[in-house]
Amino acid sequence: MSRESNQAPRIGGFPGGRFGMMMPGQKAKDFKGTLKRLLIYLKPYKLRLLTVLFAAIVSVVFSIVSPKIMGKATTKLFEGMVLKLKGVPGAQIDFDYIGKIIIWLIVLYVISSLFSFIQQYVMAGVAQKTVYQLRKDVYEKLSRLPLKYFDERQHGEILSRVINDVDNISTTLQQSLTQLITAIVTIIGGIIMMLTISPLMTLIVVLTIPLSILVTSMVASRSQKHFIGQQRSLGEVNGHVEEMYTGHQIVKAFGREEKTIRQFEQLNDKLYESGWKAQFISGIMMPLMFFVNNVGYMFVSVVGGILVLKNRIEVGDVQAFIQYSRQFSQPIAQTANIANIIQSTIASAERVFEILDEEEEIRDAENAKVITQPRGEVSFQHVQFGYKENELLIKDMNIDVKPGQMVAIVGPTGAGKTTLINLLMRFYEIGNGKITIDGVDICDLKRDHLRKIFGMVLQDTWLFNGTIRENIAYGRENATEEEVIQAAKAAYADHFIRVLPDGYDTILNEEASNISQGQKQLLTIARAILANPSILILDEATSSVDTRTEAAIQKAMNTLMKGRTSFVIAHRLSTIRDADLILVMNHGNVIEQGTHQELLEKGGFYSELYYSQFASQQKTG
Repeated sequence: MSRESNQAPRIGGFPGGRFGMMMPGQKAKDFKGTLKRLLIYLKPYKLRLLTVLFAAIVSVVFSIVSPKIMGKATTKLFEGMVLKLKGVPGAQIDFDYIGKIIIWLIVLYVISSLFSFIQQYVMAGVAQKTVYQLRKDVYEKLSRLPLKYFDERQHGEILSRVINDVDNISTTLQQSLTQLITAIVTIIGGIIMMLTISPLMTLIVVLTIPLSILVTSMVASRSQKHFIGQQRSLGEVNGHVEEMYTGHQIVKAFGREEKTIRQFEQLNDKLYESGWKAQFISGIMMPLMFFVNNVGYMFVSVVGGILVLKNRIEVGDVQAFIQYSRQFSQPIAQTANIANIIQSTIASAERVFEILDEEEEIRDAENAKVITQPRGEVSFQHVQFGYKENELLIKDMNIDVKPGQMVAIVGPTGAGKTTLINLLMRFYEIGNGKITIDGVDICDLKRDHLRKIFGMVLQDTWLFNGTIRENIAYGRENATEEEVIQAAKAAYADHFIRVLPDGYDTILNEEASNISQGQKQLLTIARAILANPSILILDEATSSVDTRTEAAIQKAMNTLMKGRTSFVIAHRLSTIRDADLILVMNHGNVIEQGTHQELLEKGGFYSELYYSQFASQQKTG
């Protein structure tokens, strides 16, 4: 899935440069409120931010003074040349004076660079510490959010907020904030220095600003629609490429290579058209800005020459003024860029704060209980639940499970099998009724303790990028090497692990594609055995493996279930014939319950499911 960037595209390909101009970025719904909240994160570094401001001012001031001093050297050089040309006896250029000015300029540039370094160094620390705290808050918040939050949102959207939006904030704090301070000080300082040389020439430079703004706004308005089209087409191309790459095997199997290539060419042509127009139109900005600025320099030079002839200013002042006018135009363009970047950043911050404002799981009570030696007795008493308000999925569920029983949960897709497990582990809060473990209401238990009572082996295996040893040891903190091996042996996984070249040190790559599906399941079972839970939740894991592997997994699962209360979500009814209790669910409620034989004798819903699934086997038998 392609991700859209939170930052608007830059026109002309000059990020932060003189002729760069940001397209309007994503806007925040509450700019002031979000900005105030973001400033709270910066508040602990108030002194450092003042240091950054001071360093920026000193750096820019020393940089701004330099052209004026350099102009003195130019004037002295010009005066010496004029006297020589006039044939004045003893006339010469005062190189000692010019040399002293050069030394002064070197000192000024060194000091300016030093304070610029201090500014960047301090701001880097402030930006990273601020974002560090923000990331920490977001990560901790995600751990406190209920499962409902993740079920209702695309994972890509959450990742975009946690990674892209936070990175956008980090970049702005690190770069754009210091650029904004420097740009503002440069503009103010430049105007002051130009006014000290010539108010008339300053007026000429200032009059070019509206013309520059008019040019940039005209180009921006015409290129904006093409940039939007470019981003849309880019997303379509990325989506198509990702889809074809992940489904490459299916594309080849059905011989659809030519069709996918034609689709790609159409999308690529569309991207080319919008991209070419966007870049061409935005590229016009650079020569137009050059033209406007050069017209301004021309008038400055002519007026400056006239003022020199009238002895109103010195020739070096004209040189200094041209430098100031060049310095003046650059930060104006930067400020326009940064204004849009900040707007986009506040929008990113708002998206991050939306996560921080999400409703959390109900906190544990101060006197929350802990079951020291859980037996595994489970009871559902008149439980009601709905994923949406006023839409009950479970209306009146009553279940009693004795310690050590194997409970199978069967039913068609959408019957509520997974919902029952979610309620049992308190991933969702029930509406009415009560769920108890060993007679204790699960709402009165510490949530982390409650979940440690359970062990889960799901149909969709989850293994992280690491060694096999680390994946098994995930089941229990501080597990010893011997305990990991014993768990693997109990899960009938030890043999295949030792056959691997690196044994228990084998690194599982992305999606653990270097081992089979059945081997993955055996590792998850070993992990559950190591956790030594009192209650097991098993989502039948043998539906996508061969018969021999299925037998090994079933054997391992039987070892795991021995002496423990087990909830088995069953897809193959043949695996639950020996269950102590079978719960038949439909439309969110338990419509039948009993043993396999009892339910068959009733001739109800379970009987229909069973015989429809095994009709062919029964006939051949």
